[in-house]
Amino acid sequence: MLATYDYALIRVVPRVERGEFLNAGVVLSSKSGDFLQARVELDEARLLALAPGLDLDAVRRHLAAFPAICAGGEEAGPIGRLPKRERFYWLTAPRSTMIQTSPVHTGRCSDAATMLERLLDTMVRVPVPGDPPA
Repeated sequence: MLATYDYALIRVVPRVERGEFLNAGVVLSSKSGDFLQARVELDEARLLALAPGLDLDAVRRHLAAFPAICAGGEEAGPIGRLPKRERFYWLTAPRSTMIQTSPVHTGRCSDAATMLERLLDTMVRVPVPGDPPA
């Protein structure tokens, strides 16, 4: 059975005024599948090529908030106690900070976890030469 999902890319925008960014993860929500998960895979070498001298520890801390908020619970603070859909909307709200999300996109899939992995392959991970397109 196909379920509807929404997703947004998680981006690091080292210098907001320049508008340059690196995709660093995906947050995906499926209301019908009761699914909310974020995966972050930061390519630090690519990010440092874009922004030499960037504080990677600060970037890692900010990115770690996405999976924590998706998981919910007290460790995620007040936002972690919201219902899953509200957490998704909070995470994907437009911001003008170093960590941003893309516009929200919608699709249909039979398995949200598999779709999350596919989105990481196509939108975040650097393609390996010789691998077939995802």
